[in-house]
Formats: sequence, structure tokens, C-alpha cells
Amino acid sequence: MLSKHPQPTAPTSAKCTIETLRSAVLSISQPLLLLHTILKDTEMKKALITGANKSIGFETARQLLNQGYFVYLGSRDAERGAQAVAQLKSEGLDNVELLQIDVSNPASVEAAGKKVSELDVLINNAGILGGMEQSALTIGLDTVREVYDTNFFGAINVTQTFIEALKKSAEPRIVNVTSGLGSLTLHSDPNWKYYQVKTAAYGTSKTALNAYTVVLAYELKDTAFKVNVVDPGYTQTDFNHHNGPGSVEDAAKIIVKYATLDADGPTGKYFSNDIDTADQESPW
Repeated sequence: MLSKHPQPTAPTSAKCTIETLRSAVLSISQPLLLLHTILKDTEMKKALITGANKSIGFETARQLLNQGYFVYLGSRDAERGAQAVAQLKSEGLDNVELLQIDVSNPASVEAAGKKVSELDVLINNAGILGGMEQSALTIGLDTVREVYDTNFFGAINVTQTFIEALKKSAEPRIVNVTSGLGSLTLHSDPNWKYYQVKTAAYGTSKTALNAYTVVLAYELKDTAFKVNVVDPGYTQTDFNHHNGPGSVEDAAKIIVKYATLDADGPTGKYFSNDIDTADQESPW
């Protein structure tokens, strides 16, 4: 009668060797994966967009995310900002984070500044209209101050707060979102299509923002910074009860264009979707 032979088993020393190798591979691969994630996050350019929970700011965030940027979605209202972030993530755009920031509130801007250590792009998009009736003779000073606090002083404060984070970038970019109503040259031209649209608070706040941008660009001209003002044009948004002829997609596209300029791009310029020339450069 034949005896049953036991199945061969690996020597105990071999088992130990296999387990040791497996442990060694895991101990090496896990830190490597972590390092890869860290390096990936480090290489990804970071952008901050104020007023980005809806309309042009939201679409600008979407387009930058699609170009591989990490986006800090700035929103005065945390709940609305969270909803905007959730919407983008539902579209598979995961590299976005809510940054609660009320640009008209210095304490809010300071708090937001402490949460961002490195930045490649700053888009000062937050803005308010201040109502439709803005006569130079009758507009209240409270309205003027409120508009300037957001559109002008707010943009300055945000820029100064995040400038050190931007200086860490090899290619820092600042886009100040303006309006054609900020152009003194166009306002002085009776043939301009929006010649009759005069706003004592909104338009003048954008003129002031344009002037600040010229000074800022001049002070940074010998650095890698590119600083420009961009008018997205008369766009269908909540801002104007969706009366504009332009789309938010086209509005965001021109903002993104100047937020992602290469080293040879312009600085200290004023560009507008409403200018019908190849370079879309607007007169001041």
C-alpha cells in the first residue's frame, strides 16, 4: 500500500523572507505615494478668485480647474460658497476649496490671508453695483462708500494681504476685474455705445481700480509679475438682471486668458471683450 506523501511546504525561513519583503515594499511604497501626492499638489498652480460663488467668478473657477489649477473659491457667504464648491466637485473638479472672504471686511480678509501660504494667481473679481440710479447730483455718500469698499478698497486690501504668497510663485499673475464703465476715454466719446450709461459710484470705482492697477503694475515691472485689468464685457448675470448680450463663458474666458499669461505676456494693460480689435486692448 502506497503511503500518502505530505504536500511540500515552504521552509519557515522562506516564509519569513517573503513577509519581510512584503513589509519592506509596503513601507517604501506608502511614503512614495505620499511624496507623489505632495509633489503633485506643490506643482499644481494655485488661484484665488474673490466673489466666485456665482456668475463670472464661478465660471472662471470652473475654467481654471479644467486647466489643472487648484482654486480657492472666494465667497462672502460660506453657505453659498459651499454650494458652489459642491457643484464643481459634482462635475469631477475636485481641486477646489472654499475660502470665506468678505473683501469689504478687513478682519475677514486678514483671516483668509492666514489660510493661504502660496499663490500663483489672484483674481479680484468681487464687486457690487450699488443700485441702478447713480446720479452725480443725488447719489448718497453711503452708497458711494459701500461700492468703493468692495470694488476699490477691497481689491487693494486683498492684493496687499496676498502679495507675499504671490511672491513665492515663479509666474505670479494678478487680474483686476473692471468694466468698460471705468474708461474715461470711452466715457468722453459720444459715439461709444454705452456713452449714456453714467454711474457715479460703480463706474468711478472701476476707474479708481484701473488707476491703482497702473501703479501696481509699475511697481512690479521688474519682477515676474503680470498685472492687468480685464473687462469681461456686458454679460448676462445677476448683476444686471441678465440683460447683457455676453455669456459668462466668454466673460470668464478673457479673465482666464490674462490669469494664465506666459512670461512674454503683457502687463499694466486694460483689456475688454467689448473692444473689437485683435488684441482687445481698451483705452484708459
